[in-house]
Amino acid sequence: MSSIPLPTVEQRYRDTAQAFDSVAAEYDGPLGNNRLVQQMRETLWRTVRRLVTPGARLLDLGCGTGLDAVYFAQQGHCVTAMDWSASMVLQTQQRAKRAGVADRLTAVQLGIQDLSALAGELYDVIYSDLGTLNCLPDLAGLARTCDGLLEPGGVLAFSVIGRFCPWELAYYVARGKLRRARVRFSHGQVPVGLNGHTVWTRYYTPGEFYQHFVPWFRWRTCRSLGLFLPPPYMLAFWERHLALFRPLAWLERHASALPLINQIGDHFLLMMERHA
Repeated sequence: MSSIPLPTVEQRYRDTAQAFDSVAAEYDGPLGNNRLVQQMRETLWRTVRRLVTPGARLLDLGCGTGLDAVYFAQQGHCVTAMDWSASMVLQTQQRAKRAGVADRLTAVQLGIQDLSALAGELYDVIYSDLGTLNCLPDLAGLARTCDGLLEPGGVLAFSVIGRFCPWELAYYVARGKLRRARVRFSHGQVPVGLNGHTVWTRYYTPGEFYQHFVPWFRWRTCRSLGLFLPPPYMLAFWERHLALFRPLAWLERHASALPLINQIGDHFLLMMERHA
């Protein structure tokens, strides 16, 4: 969308980490965990629960304030949670202590771009929630590294911000913000504002995302998140029309994995299995 040269990869990582550092203290509230966000989280939780038995080893890529990691630790799993934002890691460590699961949850400050530092460890599931991987320039490098970190038959469960979100198009077009409405159609990383900072983000269709993992992983399942229900920033609209959205919530739960439907929405949840 712009001919202005991108900052270096290192600068984009720093910009994104600073943005999330700036919101870490408030991220458990409406910004990062309102009721619509929580519904997307719970979809990932249900999906991962079906994959593992208690005591499984899980790796959380971009753990944020640790909501997912603590939940899985409470289910009896051993979780390594990592984030490049030092403030987010601190929030995760404190949450684990309050929940009494610090013995099963290790939170480390580590960027996904440095994931190879965990070489030698093996996990049953590697997951990432709510678009963390949209901030990563090198998905093929991530795929290669994940291949070496998974047990045979191990699974990736990634919640990714999608390219086609009908709600977002309607929301910004109705406000005359046509430039903002086109952001998801950009190719490559684009700057997205967060609390006066910049998060460098790239948007994908499920197929575009998956192509980076093809040599090491096979497609297992995909479902849309935030197709029948609006994106989290439309929470107030959703709350004003709860009766209208009740049947749409049923569709969100039961129809979002259907072919074609699973290609559009605010996010998608893609499951991939390591080749034998």
